[in-house]
Amino acid sequence: MFAAFPPRDLWFLAPVSLGILYAVLRVGRPRIRVGALTGLVYGLVFFVPLLPWIGEYVGPLPWLALAVIMALYLAAFGAVATVTMRLRWAPLWFAIAWTGVEAVRSSFPFGGFPWGRAAFSQTSGLLLPTASVVGVPGLSFLVALVGAGAASLVLAAAAARTGSWSWRRATAAAAALIVPLIAGGVLLGTGAPGTHSTSTLEVAAVQGNVPRLGLDFNAQRRAVLDNHVNETMELARQVQRGERRRPDLVLWPENASDIPPLQNEDAAAEIRTAVTMAGVPITVGTLMPNADGPTNSVLLWGLTDGVADQMPSDRYDKHIIQPFGEYLPWRDFFRHFSSYADRAGNFQAGTGPAILTADTPNGQVRVGVSTCWEVAFDRSPRQAVNDGAQFLYVPTNNATFGLTDMSSQQLAMSRVRAVETGRSVAVVSTSGLSALIRPDGSIITESGLFEPAILQSPLDLRDGTTPAVWLGAWPERVALLALLAGFLYALCTTTSLEMFAGGSRLRSISGGTNRPVDEDSGRHDTAARTDEGAR
Repeated sequence: MFAAFPPRDLWFLAPVSLGILYAVLRVGRPRIRVGALTGLVYGLVFFVPLLPWIGEYVGPLPWLALAVIMALYLAAFGAVATVTMRLRWAPLWFAIAWTGVEAVRSSFPFGGFPWGRAAFSQTSGLLLPTASVVGVPGLSFLVALVGAGAASLVLAAAAARTGSWSWRRATAAAAALIVPLIAGGVLLGTGAPGTHSTSTLEVAAVQGNVPRLGLDFNAQRRAVLDNHVNETMELARQVQRGERRRPDLVLWPENASDIPPLQNEDAAAEIRTAVTMAGVPITVGTLMPNADGPTNSVLLWGLTDGVADQMPSDRYDKHIIQPFGEYLPWRDFFRHFSSYADRAGNFQAGTGPAILTADTPNGQVRVGVSTCWEVAFDRSPRQAVNDGAQFLYVPTNNATFGLTDMSSQQLAMSRVRAVETGRSVAVVSTSGLSALIRPDGSIITESGLFEPAILQSPLDLRDGTTPAVWLGAWPERVALLALLAGFLYALCTTTSLEMFAGGSRLRSISGGTNRPVDEDSGRHDTAARTDEGAR
């Protein structure tokens, strides 16, 4: 599963991996505790190599602790799926269980950790276009369903050699494998339904770089801001020399101003100079001190008659703040485990619309904002689109994660969000990876890591709402309700209470005999002569 994610991008390994997991949980009808152990092992093999960037500068303990916690969610998945897969249409129940557990771990605790959702592995896969209809939760569901369908088809073919071929089971497995891929192919040709292009906007993304890697990237006062001002001045000089077109809007990343400009006049003067030289509005990522704690903010700095305004004209405060980074829950408890605990911030979550309204040479433009961590959460880009965003802007600062895979994994999320929302996306990082992305998820242009860069291209401005955005959180809610109902029904109809005493018996759905039940058809398996408890 790990290799399906960037920078390897072997998207097909996600359904293959989940298909193998399906087969392990189905063959031999394992006990619930065996299913849980299987899920735990799968989770460790997946999350341990996926998340080492967590401990790049703070040591291995936070990385391994988080990997183990995420693996425990997959242990729960293994236990639940083992039960629900005893019902008819086991591939469907496998996919529902996967989607439901992803929804829980993406929400709880401390707001959840959505990293590693199956959907985010599909940046170049045949299933990616379906995100515009079913969203990220639905895309994860389809990845799991395709994998389970393929595995079920292989198992059905193997069973045919023993004379127990079932056309119904084989047909259902083939449909689970093929229908999602056909849907993806159709949507690849038609584009995101419900949205349309209104015009284009010439956008320049400035990656100024940082003076050093690590947690002290901003230790040298104003160095990060100076880097972004210098790159913007170079952009302006290139425009004056006729080497590039004048952009309509310049985007800076999160923490581009390492000191708050409204409290430091020298920083504000630098920004005003850059705005005047560029001749267009600039978005500036910075922190804003407040009485109850700072906010991680983006300021929109405009101009009047070719001269920068004295104050910014709009502001967005990050809504979803990162635990253990921007704030530390249970600070007194966690400081016992790491000397870095007290370096976590005390940031406050923002409120209000998730857009900035910019007056550009191309007219007024509504820019949707999902700052860094927020792009992993479904509700952030969805709110931006519902607030009227014509394209999405993801300011980020990955300098604290060094040369790890974190930046490419986060960029993959933005590519999936582009398809989900039917919007162009501008990812702008202090130190990389920055990228300009089309609404179909393909990359127009991209920077490297820890280098200054200016990315520029026309981006489609789009209006309308994809079915995925219109559906909102309902796909996850439906999956969770279905999972709960299916799990309880399976416990009542196929699993004896003897399992709580260390054994488990399967009962027939229709009778009360102790013979196992075929998950896909509901028929008694007359060839089985031992029940699960005996195994």
